[in-house]
Amino acid sequence: MSADREIRGVLIRAGATQLLLPNATISEVLSYSPPEGVANAPDWLLGRLRWRGWRLPLVAFPVLSKQGDERAELASKVVVLKTLGGDARLPFFALLTEGFPRLVTISEANLLDESDGDGDALPFAVRARVRLNDDVALIPDIDLIEQSVREALAA
Repeated sequence: MSADREIRGVLIRAGATQLLLPNATISEVLSYSPPEGVANAPDWLLGRLRWRGWRLPLVAFPVLSKQGDERAELASKVVVLKTLGGDARLPFFALLTEGFPRLVTISEANLLDESDGDGDALPFAVRARVRLNDDVALIPDIDLIEQSVREALAA
């Protein structure tokens, strides 16, 4: 990314973790409503939500990445994300979040990669650990989350 080029991103809170996503991957932010259960689902797959004619898998990212045990509350939100894999049966999935996402401007000057700075291995389904100004955030691996959801739903 050149120093004069900026992109819009979104910081979302998922448990004790902040996630940084490109703004273009987010389709909508919804108020939380209890999802329909999925038989034999792993604990990170909270169920399915109805949205615009789709039944979206709802993912608890901290549980999937083994960083916590996220529970939905009245203030919880759901972020609908576009998948990247091209599977027509799974064009979207949803992440459980706390509060509203925060729009941020990302440039090379205000984004530092901290993935191997402290020697800690990255959690499952995390592509990178970054510092954006004063915020530390994780960049989720959308492809790996999508693959995990497909495998969980096929089981």
